[in-house]
Amino acid sequence: MNLDKVISGFFIILAMTVNFGFVYGDLDTLVHHSKYELFAAIVINIIATVLKLGDRTQVGSVLLATSLVADIQLIAAATVWTIATYASVVDSEIITTVISLSAGALLANVVSVLLYVGDTLKSRR
Repeated sequence: MNLDKVISGFFIILAMTVNFGFVYGDLDTLVHHSKYELFAAIVINIIATVLKLGDRTQVGSVLLATSLVADIQLIAAATVWTIATYASVVDSEIITTVISLSAGALLANVVSVLLYVGDTLKSRR
């Protein structure tokens, strides 16, 4: 068993599940979406991105790209939420924007997990 692959796979899948936990809930209700869970999703996605930096394969490049997309979208969601909290009022439009950006990051994480599983199934012992 390759410990590096286990740790990398763990963070890739954890990033997807935490992101899903944040996105899941009523789109118009802010209490269904925790700012702490969004922060955790950002931190875990950044850790997963750092773990993908050493892979020099073609699949590794695509995995890194999907991770960077998820990072950018989650950071954008947190930025929109923060600016709205301190500069204006957090209304349903802001909540929808934050959830939409996070859902895009979730889609990038799903692609990353599918590529990771596909690469794992393709590799030989």
